[in-house]
Amino acid sequence: MHKQQDRITAFNNESYDGISDNKTTFLKKAVWLYFLLLIFEGALRKWLLPALDTPLLVVRDPIALFIVLASWRLGLLPSTPYLTFTIIIGVIALFTSLFFGHGNLAVAVFGARILLIHFPLMFAIGRIFNLEDVVKIGKATLYIAIPMTVLVTLQFYSPQSAWVNRGVGGSLQGAGFSGAGEFFRPPGTFSFTNGNTLFYSFAAPFIIYFFLNPEKINKYILLASGVALICAVPLSISRGLLFQVLISLIFTGVAIGRKPENLGKILLFLLVGLIALVSLSKFSFFQTATGAFSERYEIANESEGGLNGVLVDRYLGGMVEAIKNSYGLPFFGRGIGMGTNVGSSLLTGETTFLIAEGEWGRLIGEMGPLLGIFLIAIRVFFSIRIAWASFKKIASGNLLPWVLVSFGLLLIPQGQWGQPTSLGFSTLLGGLIIASLRVSN
Repeated sequence: MHKQQDRITAFNNESYDGISDNKTTFLKKAVWLYFLLLIFEGALRKWLLPALDTPLLVVRDPIALFIVLASWRLGLLPSTPYLTFTIIIGVIALFTSLFFGHGNLAVAVFGARILLIHFPLMFAIGRIFNLEDVVKIGKATLYIAIPMTVLVTLQFYSPQSAWVNRGVGGSLQGAGFSGAGEFFRPPGTFSFTNGNTLFYSFAAPFIIYFFLNPEKINKYILLASGVALICAVPLSISRGLLFQVLISLIFTGVAIGRKPENLGKILLFLLVGLIALVSLSKFSFFQTATGAFSERYEIANESEGGLNGVLVDRYLGGMVEAIKNSYGLPFFGRGIGMGTNVGSSLLTGETTFLIAEGEWGRLIGEMGPLLGIFLIAIRVFFSIRIAWASFKKIASGNLLPWVLVSFGLLLIPQGQWGQPTSLGFSTLLGGLIIASLRVSN
């Protein structure tokens, strides 16, 4: 009876009874492999195995499928309506795409795998890992952030023809993306620049958490990773990264309001950050990066209408535009997978947005108004559910779920799951948030 109840509860239980040590250890290693491939998949595609560029695009999928199937056989996947309805939508969309949509099996399978493999993987990770495992992932992320910033700096100041800026498949055109002036947005180890933004947005909550719990990590690594994050913001030329770091700080402020004894630690964190910022501003490499970032910020704000255009229009406006553009669409949409870059390449031979650039517009365009809006609602309510569960954990002194939610509350409901790197970070983050709500016995 206890075991059955443990299956059903997805977020509430703190204890982790689990299964045999050998099986959990093996599944944990598989999750770690998924994490490492997410970070270094682009490095394989650009530098180490460029000839295998195309198959490496989905190199994490077999691992994700294995984890999900193994978790299902071991009874680790919870019976939650979020998971059940998402799988049902994925199956329906797969068949409607073939009979009423684009009719391409490869494109439909590529699109359906998001709902049938990666979304369930969130819940599998949440059951395989616990709070201690999430802390270990956080430590690894801080260690990786330091050399990652060194690489990003080299990419920022090197021409696009340089080896560090090679594109996927070893392309000499470079992997950087239009930034400001003569500078390009660097991709780090990732295939595209959005991976760099996602990585540091993922690292920021962990850095904040360890500053609030410095006894859990080497203090020199913590300080170095904090400086690396400060450097990465202007070097990335990404407004999204700056906004995400600020949002994580705002969420931390909310946590302090609920747990005032952490006020001293966060003030120390801000003081250290300010000292590091002032010190870095004296170096020419940082001044140049800051200048490029400021130029990009001003140009983009003029074209998008300032902060309102960046935050409100991109987030809430995306839903309004998606619903507005749904009129005239086929009831079952144009077919799942069609709105992804891979889908457009398979269907037309070109990488372009066949449906919509925004995530919610893509979902409604691919699956139609009914299924698309239903799936959007699932993602939104799932995010609210884990956010509320994380908020309640603050009172017991577990701040990690809440600081992770500062990123998850934006990425999970509206992250571009059609893009493999964004999908990977959403999947991993969702699983880690669930896992961080639970402690080991």
